[in-house]
Amino acid sequence: MNSEQSPMPEAVTTDDHAFAVWAAEQAGARLLEVRAQGLEGRALKDAGDAAAQEVLAALLAEHRPDDRVLSEEAVDDKARLSASRVWIIDPLDGTREFSEPPREDWAVHVALWVDGVLVAGAVAQPALGETFSTLNPVVVPPRTSEKVRIAVSRSRPPAFVEKLAAEIDAELVPMGSAGVKVMAVVRDVADAYVHAGGQYEWDNAAPVAVARAAGLLCSRVDGSELVYNKDDVQLPDLIVCRPELAETIVGFVRRHGID
Repeated sequence: MNSEQSPMPEAVTTDDHAFAVWAAEQAGARLLEVRAQGLEGRALKDAGDAAAQEVLAALLAEHRPDDRVLSEEAVDDKARLSASRVWIIDPLDGTREFSEPPREDWAVHVALWVDGVLVAGAVAQPALGETFSTLNPVVVPPRTSEKVRIAVSRSRPPAFVEKLAAEIDAELVPMGSAGVKVMAVVRDVADAYVHAGGQYEWDNAAPVAVARAAGLLCSRVDGSELVYNKDDVQLPDLIVCRPELAETIVGFVRRHGID
Protein backbone atom coordinates (compact mmCIF):
# COMPACT_ATOMS: atom_id res chain seq x y z
CA MET A 1 0.00 0.00 0.00
CA ASN A 2 1.28 3.48 -0.84
CA SER A 3 0.66 5.31 2.44
CA GLU A 4 1.68 8.65 0.92
CA GLN A 5 -1.15 8.82 -1.56
CA SER A 6 -3.33 10.80 0.82
CA PRO A 7 -2.71 11.95 4.40
CA MET A 8 -5.11 10.56 6.97
CA PRO A 9 -7.71 13.15 7.98
CA GLU A 10 -7.95 13.59 11.74
CA ALA A 11 -11.66 12.74 11.67
CA VAL A 12 -10.90 9.22 10.42
CA THR A 13 -9.99 8.08 13.92
CA THR A 14 -13.47 8.79 15.33
CA ASP A 15 -15.86 9.35 12.42
CA ASP A 16 -16.97 6.20 10.56
CA HIS A 17 -18.33 8.25 7.64
CA ALA A 18 -14.96 9.94 7.17
CA PHE A 19 -13.14 6.63 7.49
CA ALA A 20 -15.34 5.01 4.83
CA VAL A 21 -14.55 7.84 2.40
CA TRP A 22 -10.84 7.84 3.12
CA ALA A 23 -10.49 4.07 2.90
CA ALA A 24 -12.40 3.88 -0.39
CA GLU A 25 -10.28 6.65 -1.87
CA GLN A 26 -7.03 5.03 -0.74
CA ALA A 27 -8.04 1.79 -2.43
CA GLY A 28 -9.15 3.73 -5.50
CA ALA A 29 -5.80 5.50 -5.75
CA ARG A 30 -4.02 2.16 -5.57
CA LEU A 31 -6.26 0.78 -8.30
CA LEU A 32 -5.35 3.67 -10.60
CA GLU A 33 -1.67 2.83 -10.02
CA VAL A 34 -2.30 -0.81 -10.89
CA ARG A 35 -4.19 0.19 -14.00
CA ALA A 36 -1.20 2.23 -15.18
CA GLN A 37 1.21 -0.71 -15.00
CA GLY A 38 0.42 -2.01 -18.47
CA LEU A 39 -1.27 -5.23 -17.43
CA GLU A 40 -4.15 -6.57 -19.51
CA GLY A 41 -7.10 -8.92 -19.23
CA ARG A 42 -7.12 -11.47 -16.42
CA ALA A 43 -3.76 -10.28 -15.08
CA LEU A 44 -5.13 -6.75 -14.63
CA LYS A 45 -8.33 -8.02 -13.00
CA ASP A 46 -6.45 -10.20 -10.53
CA ALA A 47 -3.91 -7.50 -9.69
CA GLY A 48 -6.68 -4.97 -9.08
CA ASP A 49 -8.71 -7.26 -6.82
CA ALA A 50 -5.64 -8.17 -4.78
CA ALA A 51 -4.25 -4.65 -4.46
CA ALA A 52 -7.52 -3.05 -3.37
CA GLN A 53 -8.19 -5.84 -0.86
CA GLU A 54 -4.71 -5.38 0.59
CA VAL A 55 -5.25 -1.65 1.06
CA LEU A 56 -8.66 -1.97 2.72
CA ALA A 57 -7.67 -4.91 4.92
CA ALA A 58 -4.63 -3.00 6.19
CA LEU A 59 -6.59 0.18 6.91
CA LEU A 60 -9.36 -1.68 8.72
CA ALA A 61 -6.87 -3.69 10.78
CA GLU A 62 -5.04 -0.51 11.80
CA HIS A 63 -7.92 1.88 12.38
CA ARG A 64 -10.90 -0.36 13.25
CA PRO A 65 -9.18 -3.42 14.79
CA ASP A 66 -12.16 -4.47 16.91
CA ASP A 67 -14.63 -4.56 14.02
CA ARG A 68 -15.39 -7.53 11.79
CA VAL A 69 -15.16 -7.48 7.99
CA LEU A 70 -17.14 -9.10 5.19
CA SER A 71 -15.28 -8.78 1.88
CA GLU A 72 -15.73 -10.25 -1.55
CA GLU A 73 -11.99 -10.86 -1.70
CA ALA A 74 -11.44 -12.56 1.66
CA VAL A 75 -12.48 -15.71 3.50
CA ASP A 76 -15.79 -15.16 5.29
CA ASP A 77 -15.15 -14.95 9.03
CA LYS A 78 -18.43 -16.11 10.54
CA ALA A 79 -17.56 -14.35 13.79
CA ARG A 80 -19.18 -11.36 12.10
CA LEU A 81 -22.60 -12.94 12.71
CA SER A 82 -22.36 -12.24 16.43
CA ALA A 83 -20.60 -8.88 16.06
CA SER A 84 -22.30 -5.52 16.46
CA ARG A 85 -20.05 -3.72 13.94
CA VAL A 86 -19.24 -5.20 10.53
CA TRP A 87 -17.59 -3.51 7.56
CA ILE A 88 -19.01 -4.79 4.27
CA ILE A 89 -16.59 -4.08 1.43
CA ASP A 90 -16.14 -4.72 -2.25
CA PRO A 91 -12.55 -3.71 -3.00
CA LEU A 92 -13.22 -3.60 -6.75
CA ASP A 93 -16.79 -3.58 -8.02
CA GLY A 94 -16.81 -3.91 -11.79
CA THR A 95 -13.60 -5.86 -12.29
CA ARG A 96 -14.44 -6.37 -15.95
CA GLU A 97 -14.84 -2.63 -16.56
CA PHE A 98 -11.65 -1.92 -14.59
CA SER A 99 -9.77 -4.21 -16.98
CA GLU A 100 -10.98 -2.22 -20.00
CA PRO A 101 -9.25 1.19 -19.83
CA PRO A 102 -10.35 3.93 -20.17
CA ARG A 103 -13.77 2.78 -18.87
CA GLU A 104 -14.92 4.73 -15.81
CA ASP A 105 -17.80 2.51 -14.62
CA TRP A 106 -16.11 0.64 -11.78
CA ALA A 107 -15.97 1.45 -8.08
CA VAL A 108 -14.75 0.75 -4.55
CA HIS A 109 -17.41 0.03 -1.89
CA VAL A 110 -16.96 0.54 1.85
CA ALA A 111 -19.97 0.24 4.19
CA LEU A 112 -20.48 -0.12 7.93
CA TRP A 113 -23.30 -2.20 9.40
CA VAL A 114 -24.11 -1.66 13.09
CA ASP A 115 -26.66 -3.79 14.95
CA GLY A 116 -28.81 -4.46 11.90
CA VAL A 117 -28.51 -1.09 10.16
CA LEU A 118 -26.23 0.31 7.46
CA VAL A 119 -24.94 3.46 9.15
CA ALA A 120 -22.11 4.65 6.88
CA GLY A 121 -20.98 4.11 3.34
CA ALA A 122 -18.77 5.37 0.56
CA VAL A 123 -18.63 4.55 -3.14
CA ALA A 124 -15.49 5.80 -4.84
CA GLN A 125 -15.36 6.02 -8.63
CA PRO A 126 -11.62 6.63 -9.03
CA ALA A 127 -11.56 6.97 -12.81
CA LEU A 128 -14.26 9.63 -12.49
CA GLY A 129 -12.48 11.39 -9.61
CA GLU A 130 -15.63 11.22 -7.48
CA THR A 131 -16.62 9.69 -4.15
CA PHE A 132 -20.23 9.56 -3.02
CA SER A 133 -20.84 9.00 0.66
CA THR A 134 -22.88 9.36 3.81
CA LEU A 135 -20.33 11.91 5.04
CA ASN A 136 -21.64 14.56 2.65
CA PRO A 137 -24.88 13.11 1.25
CA VAL A 138 -25.93 14.20 -2.21
CA VAL A 139 -29.28 15.91 -2.54
CA VAL A 140 -30.79 14.30 -5.62
CA PRO A 141 -31.97 17.06 -7.96
CA PRO A 142 -35.39 17.10 -9.64
CA ARG A 143 -35.56 14.74 -12.59
CA THR A 144 -34.17 16.26 -15.77
CA SER A 145 -35.42 13.64 -18.24
CA GLU A 146 -38.95 13.41 -19.59
CA LYS A 147 -38.58 9.64 -19.93
CA VAL A 148 -37.83 7.47 -16.93
CA ARG A 149 -34.27 6.14 -17.22
CA ILE A 150 -33.52 2.69 -15.80
CA ALA A 151 -29.89 1.66 -15.27
CA VAL A 152 -29.23 -1.94 -16.33
CA SER A 153 -26.31 -4.27 -16.89
CA ARG A 154 -24.59 -3.68 -20.20
CA SER A 155 -24.12 -7.42 -20.68
CA ARG A 156 -27.18 -9.08 -19.10
CA PRO A 157 -30.19 -6.81 -18.55
CA PRO A 158 -33.03 -8.80 -16.92
CA ALA A 159 -35.88 -9.58 -19.30
CA PHE A 160 -38.49 -8.39 -16.82
CA VAL A 161 -36.83 -4.95 -16.70
CA GLU A 162 -37.19 -4.73 -20.47
CA LYS A 163 -40.92 -5.49 -20.03
CA LEU A 164 -41.15 -2.89 -17.26
CA ALA A 165 -39.53 -0.30 -19.51
CA ALA A 166 -41.98 -1.07 -22.29
CA GLU A 167 -44.97 -0.74 -19.96
CA ILE A 168 -43.96 2.64 -18.49
CA ASP A 169 -42.24 3.93 -21.66
CA ALA A 170 -38.84 4.07 -19.98
CA GLU A 171 -35.36 4.17 -21.47
CA LEU A 172 -32.76 1.53 -20.54
CA VAL A 173 -29.30 2.92 -19.75
CA PRO A 174 -26.59 0.19 -19.86
CA MET A 175 -23.52 0.58 -17.63
CA GLY A 176 -21.01 -1.40 -15.59
CA SER A 177 -20.76 -2.14 -11.89
CA ALA A 178 -23.66 -2.32 -9.44
CA GLY A 179 -22.27 0.59 -7.46
CA VAL A 180 -22.00 2.73 -10.56
CA LYS A 181 -25.63 1.96 -11.45
CA VAL A 182 -26.85 3.01 -8.02
CA MET A 183 -24.70 6.16 -8.13
CA ALA A 184 -26.21 6.91 -11.54
CA VAL A 185 -29.55 7.35 -9.75
CA VAL A 186 -27.89 9.51 -7.09
CA ARG A 187 -26.30 11.65 -9.84
CA ASP A 188 -29.50 12.01 -11.94
CA VAL A 189 -27.95 10.01 -14.77
CA ALA A 190 -30.71 7.45 -14.20
CA ASP A 191 -33.99 7.47 -12.26
CA ALA A 192 -34.00 3.83 -11.15
CA TYR A 193 -31.85 0.74 -10.95
CA VAL A 194 -33.83 -2.50 -10.98
CA HIS A 195 -31.92 -5.76 -10.70
CA ALA A 196 -32.63 -9.46 -10.30
CA GLY A 197 -30.49 -12.44 -11.07
CA GLY A 198 -27.79 -12.44 -8.45
CA GLN A 199 -25.81 -10.12 -6.22
CA TYR A 200 -24.11 -10.38 -2.86
CA GLU A 201 -24.18 -8.07 0.13
CA TRP A 202 -20.90 -6.40 -0.83
CA ASP A 203 -22.27 -5.53 -4.26
CA ASN A 204 -24.82 -3.09 -2.87
CA ALA A 205 -24.30 -2.38 0.86
CA ALA A 206 -22.26 0.81 0.38
CA PRO A 207 -24.30 2.00 -2.62
CA VAL A 208 -27.55 1.48 -0.68
CA ALA A 209 -26.19 3.39 2.33
CA VAL A 210 -25.29 6.32 0.07
CA ALA A 211 -28.56 6.18 -1.87
CA ARG A 212 -30.67 6.17 1.28
CA ALA A 213 -28.75 9.16 2.63
CA ALA A 214 -29.62 10.93 -0.62
CA GLY A 215 -33.33 10.25 -0.10
CA LEU A 216 -33.80 7.43 -2.60
CA LEU A 217 -35.93 4.36 -2.00
CA CYS A 218 -33.95 1.10 -1.65
CA SER A 219 -35.65 -2.29 -1.31
CA ARG A 220 -35.95 -5.80 -2.63
CA VAL A 221 -37.94 -5.99 -5.87
CA ASP A 222 -41.06 -7.01 -3.94
CA GLY A 223 -40.76 -3.94 -1.73
CA SER A 224 -39.38 -5.81 1.30
CA GLU A 225 -36.40 -4.71 3.36
CA LEU A 226 -32.78 -5.28 2.37
CA VAL A 227 -31.11 -7.25 5.17
CA TYR A 228 -27.33 -7.38 5.65
CA ASN A 229 -24.77 -9.39 7.62
CA LYS A 230 -26.61 -12.66 7.09
CA ASP A 231 -25.11 -16.14 7.14
CA ASP A 232 -26.00 -16.49 3.44
CA VAL A 233 -24.61 -13.34 1.85
CA GLN A 234 -26.57 -13.65 -1.39
CA LEU A 235 -28.86 -10.69 -2.05
CA PRO A 236 -30.31 -11.53 -5.43
CA ASP A 237 -32.51 -8.54 -6.27
CA LEU A 238 -32.68 -4.82 -5.69
CA ILE A 239 -34.56 -1.63 -6.49
CA VAL A 240 -33.03 1.81 -6.04
CA CYS A 241 -35.20 4.61 -7.36
CA ARG A 242 -36.68 8.03 -6.88
CA PRO A 243 -39.45 7.73 -4.26
CA GLU A 244 -42.17 8.72 -6.73
CA LEU A 245 -41.35 5.68 -8.92
CA ALA A 246 -41.41 3.09 -6.15
CA GLU A 247 -45.11 2.25 -6.31
CA THR A 248 -45.03 1.85 -10.08
CA ILE A 249 -41.96 -0.40 -10.12
CA VAL A 250 -42.87 -2.57 -7.13
CA GLY A 251 -46.45 -2.86 -8.44
CA PHE A 252 -45.19 -4.13 -11.79
CA VAL A 253 -43.05 -6.78 -10.10
CA ARG A 254 -45.89 -7.92 -7.88
CA ARG A 255 -48.17 -8.29 -10.92
CA HIS A 256 -45.71 -9.89 -13.33
CA GLY A 257 -42.89 -11.36 -11.26
CA ILE A 258 -39.27 -11.38 -12.38
CA ASP A 259 -39.26 -14.38 -14.72
